[in-house]
Amino acid sequence: MDFIRAIILGIIEGITEWLPISSTGHLIIAEEFIRLNQSAAFKEMFDVVIQLGAILSVVVLYFHKLNPFNKLNPKDKQKTPREIQLTWRLWLKVLIAALPAAIIGLPLNNWLDAHFYHFVPVAFMLIIYGVAFIVIERQWVPNHEFSVFNIDRLPYRFALYIGLFQVLSLLPGTSRSGATIVGALLIGVSREVAAEFTFFLGIPVMFGASLVKIFHFFKNGNSLTLEQFSVLLLACLVAFGVSMLAIKFLMNYVKKHDFTFFGKYRIVLGAVLLVYAAVKAIAG
Repeated sequence: MDFIRAIILGIIEGITEWLPISSTGHLIIAEEFIRLNQSAAFKEMFDVVIQLGAILSVVVLYFHKLNPFNKLNPKDKQKTPREIQLTWRLWLKVLIAALPAAIIGLPLNNWLDAHFYHFVPVAFMLIIYGVAFIVIERQWVPNHEFSVFNIDRLPYRFALYIGLFQVLSLLPGTSRSGATIVGALLIGVSREVAAEFTFFLGIPVMFGASLVKIFHFFKNGNSLTLEQFSVLLLACLVAFGVSMLAIKFLMNYVKKHDFTFFGKYRIVLGAVLLVYAAVKAIAG
């Protein structure tokens, strides 16, 4: 049964990681009804490491754009010196944006998990950022022009600002992509560039978070059984495949629509969660 649960959780991760609706929040919700028959330590590690599958989808889809080495490119897709320079600059922007979350998130990781990895905080974060999306799209964006329509023209300071907004996503339910997209829109970055930069920013952030969780898992004396490894690998593979579709969907979606729908979805889901938490508390 854990393999079926892993597939379901992989689908949830693949869909929600890149859409601004909080993958962690959805996994918390899913685990209320779909519980892996594994240790608490493994499940805690699983919830983060499953993101590796999602990360790989970005690398595959944007390999040419992200790869600065011509030796790894086909002969018909060799980059010019200028394109290689822009690729290195893109990686520098990504690393700059990743620093705030790394500096603040690493020391607070365990504390945040202990105090906010629950239904009610997730519900409130879903609602708060849902409202933020709607307000920004309806009130802010119409009165402010976008200044960045190409990711190569994203200023380094904008990358840092987006990284600072990403710090807000350390709270479960916020959504890493949601926080960075909100920040990008506020500083004048177009929806397409905001979404694309969010994808790239996820590579070092989620890879780093996964390494930290794996390190703590083994540091605390846990071992990984063959079954656990298989469950984790299956979930990652499913997340990879579904993420490929989710990323393509979002990039096509933002060409014609704004993020208002996602804001409404977050509010409805957050409200449902609060009602569920209240009923559960009353029922004892």
